Amino acid sequence: MEQWSILVEKEYLKFSCAHFLIFPDGSKERLHGHNYQVTCEVDGRLSEFGLVIDFKMVKPIIKRLCDELDEHWLVPGEHGELAYRHRDDGHTEVVYRDCRYLAPTSEVIVLPINNTSAENFAAWLGRNLRERLTAAFGALSVRRLRVTVCETVGQSGVYTFSSDE
Repeated sequence: MEQWSILVEKEYLKFSCAHFLIFPDGSKERLHGHNYQVTCEVDGRLSEFGLVIDFKMVKPIIKRLCDELDEHWLVPGEHGELAYRHRDDGHTEVVYRDCRYLAPTSEVIVLPINNTSAENFAAWLGRNLRERLTAAFGALSVRRLRVTVCETVGQSGVYTFSSDE
């Protein structure tokens, strides 16, 4: 069987953020940051024009997703022990066990994930990319979508979606 895909690896497809990872034993990292690099591969049918999808159409969508996360503190909204509250004074309070944090709400994004791992960032980006590709291109047949989020050289989280076609 033959397959086609596009691979998008651009230096500007990146985001910088603050986070801390919570480990299975309940310990956590200190609040710190990374400069994440994003790569995306889209497999699909080859069109009559010889394209899976035009690079020029996909790159801005990935870039917008990266820009949404850029320069924010990313908080896992679905972690069982972590709590957050957007206060009336324009700040968000985050509490994990005996640690309390306070930051301007405009600088905090609470994601629907259970931990701020590269794997979960890749899944969030991949799911949102699929949704936006469908909204923008409708009948586009994406057979497989693979999003990689690299937090440092040699260390990445990967999300893969495969359709049942």
